[in-house]
Amino acid sequence: MTSTVRDPIDLLRSNLEKQFRLYTDQLTELTAYSRQPGRGGYDRDTLTALTGSARQSLADTAQALQRMAEGSYGRCERCTGDIPLERLEILPHARFCVPCQRQQTG
Repeated sequence: MTSTVRDPIDLLRSNLEKQFRLYTDQLTELTAYSRQPGRGGYDRDTLTALTGSARQSLADTAQALQRMAEGSYGRCERCTGDIPLERLEILPHARFCVPCQRQQTG
């Protein structure tokens, strides 16, 4: 079996697309729970936190897919250097290389 340079990016795209569907389904479910009298068994604060987390994850994933479509995926938004593949495999929606991420978060 032969491998091409595009294989890792194609795999990352596939994983991001799966994550997008998962987060969309999760957000839909949590939104439905928020409209139920018993909130699906969640207390208000937990449901709010879960919904916020799902929204952020969905937005991060959508932005990563957008960067792929634009051709800027895998480049640091700060220094414009390449983000190592190993980092993208761990955090597929990464926008910054590790040194720039450290500067972002202080």
